[in-house]
Amino acid sequence: MFEPDTTTQELAQRLKAFMAKHIYPNEARYYAEAEKLGPWGVYPVVEELKPLAREEGLWNLFLPPDARELGAEESGLTNLQYAPLCEIMGRSLMAPEVFNCAAPDTGNMEVLLRYGTPEQQANWLSPLLGGKIRSSFAMTEPDVASSDATKIACSIERDGDEYVINGRKWYTTGATDPRCQIIILMGKTAPENPDRYRQQSMILVPKDTPGLTVLRPLPVLGFYGVPDRASEVLFENVRVPVSNILLGEGRGFEIAQGRLGPGRIHHCMRLIGLAERTLERICRRSEKRDPFGQMLAEQSVTLERIAEARLAIEQCRLLTLKAAYMMDTVGNKAARAEIAMIKIAAPNMAQMVVDTAMQVFGGGGTANDHFLSAAFATARLLRLADGPDEVHRNQLARLELKRHRNTDPRETGGDAHVLSLEEVQQRFAHLRPDGEGYLWS
Repeated sequence: MFEPDTTTQELAQRLKAFMAKHIYPNEARYYAEAEKLGPWGVYPVVEELKPLAREEGLWNLFLPPDARELGAEESGLTNLQYAPLCEIMGRSLMAPEVFNCAAPDTGNMEVLLRYGTPEQQANWLSPLLGGKIRSSFAMTEPDVASSDATKIACSIERDGDEYVINGRKWYTTGATDPRCQIIILMGKTAPENPDRYRQQSMILVPKDTPGLTVLRPLPVLGFYGVPDRASEVLFENVRVPVSNILLGEGRGFEIAQGRLGPGRIHHCMRLIGLAERTLERICRRSEKRDPFGQMLAEQSVTLERIAEARLAIEQCRLLTLKAAYMMDTVGNKAARAEIAMIKIAAPNMAQMVVDTAMQVFGGGGTANDHFLSAAFATARLLRLADGPDEVHRNQLARLELKRHRNTDPRETGGDAHVLSLEEVQQRFAHLRPDGEGYLWS
């Protein structure tokens, strides 16, 4: 069912060759540039490799099959086709951007593809697809529990032909990047609407708009710039044209659900690749270290951890492929349980695998010489990004309750039956007391 088709197999081979030739040999340079230049800089190694990836036809692979009819110059792949390719890219934290397949740009490009006007697409989608600019997505806020997106407080008020935006956002990915030119912001246009899911809207805010201030970069477990250029952004009487609204007032949640489904599964695909590469490192390292006269690979605790990692990766890969298949065949809404499951499972799996690697590598695993600490930060971050574990677990449980509420227990054997006194006496009459217990007669 999940055997890659010929298109995917051919692209996978080209991707692997590119990774081996250009990505892996440049990772040390990438981290060195990120540390030196920080979250406000552009890392030269990435810019050097982008044209090579484009020349190889390994560009914008995330695009959906209907991308051309939605406004792109080319069509892309199904979720099921993209999954193995995204996994390969996920093996390195620098790779997705090189192939123009990095968050938040991919999600923002899909938003513009599906919900943008021709003018919005011309202004922002085309340069994003060409890798000429980057973008941000501003949703999370420091003053509210942002796991409940209905609590978003940032205001979007209409004033004639303009909207006026006031609010404070953080964990706005990429806002410190000098190449970032457009921010998709979610705020409230109708806070008094009794339908709390129709209060929010999404709007396009050029980053150079007066009143918009990028206050600071936010480190992710001590990392600035890698794996995430998280930022805090202040909007003070920021004015943008009414034409910058996406899809219309009150449609913010609708857009968010359309954006976050593919975004979540892309994160999970990448995490599988990250975990796969980490397990390879565990295996190689465990056959090179022999504390107390015995190879780590010969110690039962190491063998058990390797086996558990292999099981967890395979389970998450299969679950992710199932979710991808369902998104392709029945749509994102019908696949929301599967999307929730992978969003819970994949980051926890990756965090576990990286944590195991740190134990195997010892103290060196806590530095970034082996790229493990950045990998751990990525996995831990993604237990929160695009919705924390708890939100997805609650949604999954509610869907499960609803599913069984609509089934007939007579057809499934789902209900327990408490025996009456008469049934007990009849059913167990063949049992008789004998000494301290009961014997079958």
